Amino acid sequence: MYNVKAYSAASATSRLASTKIVRRDPTETDVQIEILFCGICHSDLHQVRNQWSDFMPTIYPCIPGHEIVGRVTKVGSAVSKFTLGDLVGVGCMVDSDGTCPACKAGLEQFCQNATFTYNLPDKHLGGVTYGGYSESIVVDQHFVLRVPANLNLAGAAPLLCAGITTYSPMRHWGVTKGKKVGVVGLGGLGHMGVKFAHALGAHTVVFTTSPSKKEDAFRLGADEVVLSRDANEMLKHAGSFDFILDAVAAEHDINAYINLLGIDGNITLVGAPDKPLPVAAFGLIARRRSFSGSCIGGIPETQEMLDFCGEYNITSDVEVIPIQKVNEAYERMVKSDVKYRFSIDMASLKSE
Repeated sequence: MYNVKAYSAASATSRLASTKIVRRDPTETDVQIEILFCGICHSDLHQVRNQWSDFMPTIYPCIPGHEIVGRVTKVGSAVSKFTLGDLVGVGCMVDSDGTCPACKAGLEQFCQNATFTYNLPDKHLGGVTYGGYSESIVVDQHFVLRVPANLNLAGAAPLLCAGITTYSPMRHWGVTKGKKVGVVGLGGLGHMGVKFAHALGAHTVVFTTSPSKKEDAFRLGADEVVLSRDANEMLKHAGSFDFILDAVAAEHDINAYINLLGIDGNITLVGAPDKPLPVAAFGLIARRRSFSGSCIGGIPETQEMLDFCGEYNITSDVEVIPIQKVNEAYERMVKSDVKYRFSIDMASLKSE
């Protein structure tokens, strides 16, 4: 075992603060990683503040972070996928049972025994897992991903959650050239959805309530931008979409977007509104439309996504911050005051 510096929350009302934690020495199948950048996900804030207490209560101290990019510093004797110095990533999972149908299908995110990167039982050290707001992490090689060397590492970190969260449903629902794709909401998830839809060759339409976001939507790859509060603009697109990615976490009228789908069109929710969204039955029935949800992706698909990003030079738009500004970043994130993700330069932790 060895000690590393980290940032943790002691309670739901505590600020994140400097601390030290213990990491395990690598077992024969483990990879030890020096963390270079760690993205800040909105779920980090929810977890730190115990806002998901009904289904995933937070155990303190909590060390968040599941958008990890780093460099391999040590490998176990049986590790065959990585060598010293490799650029790698770790996303939302660090373990699963490996034997269930989901795992065998490469869908580890649906394993009932999956271990998330933080706040779930740590079978090696006891207590709970600690995430990427730290100097180093040790992870089984199966859950370590190769990061293309051409990508900006600060911008690559959010790909491990925001990236795969938006890429996975697009691949599942067959987004390709010639398809018409909508992206609802231009935030941390939505801006990645626009980039992927554009790179996949789809005609990409952004829906936003903010006229000020039009220019940025076009910069990110949108072919059209629709102000969703304008009923006439919405009506022009009725019944025409193959797929819509809904990245809005606030309460909103999902039926307005369901009505934009064509025959067999699908709308997938990746945002997580606090309240249920009422769905009108006939909006689905009339054209055999479907409404679904999606979370991250399995390990094979996440690697596919990273390779795709390497080919098309896709990264998240980030504001790089030192770890000492993480509490300020959380408050700004609540106000949507970031374009479009925060990425922590973990070298800043060395000064603690």
